[in-house]
Amino acid sequence: MNLSNLQPAEGSIKNRKRIGRGTGSGRGGTSTRGHKGAGSRSGYKSKVGFEGGQMPLQRRVPKVGFKNPNRVAYVGVNLDVLQSLAEKFSLENIDFEFMITHGLVSKNDLVKILGRGAITSKLSVSAHAFTSKAQNAIESIGGSIVKI
Repeated sequence: MNLSNLQPAEGSIKNRKRIGRGTGSGRGGTSTRGHKGAGSRSGYKSKVGFEGGQMPLQRRVPKVGFKNPNRVAYVGVNLDVLQSLAEKFSLENIDFEFMITHGLVSKNDLVKILGRGAITSKLSVSAHAFTSKAQNAIESIGGSIVKI
């Protein structure tokens, strides 16, 4: 094999449809556009969601619900996760940068510490928000919380 006898794989190259080249070609006459109507004319462009005059799906389906534009979405991190990290890395301080580097959150997230699990290490935890259960658990063992 060399460059002079390279060929594409069998069946990978197809000839384009030569439309409008006479009736003998099988694609003359209407040139695969059907008969009459806007779709057969040049320059035709349909609106997004147009269904030929039938009531479009986005108008048939009722509107439901409400999206609060002022919603603040937090990523939850539980106490048992903080405890396992503290034991694994022998930490006394867990901050936002540490959570980012260890893949718990991304840099654009807001972090909320949640109260699932038990914590036994005395930790200083910094996050954007804390539940009351998590805050009580951290402070009851002598740790401290820092709201960012």
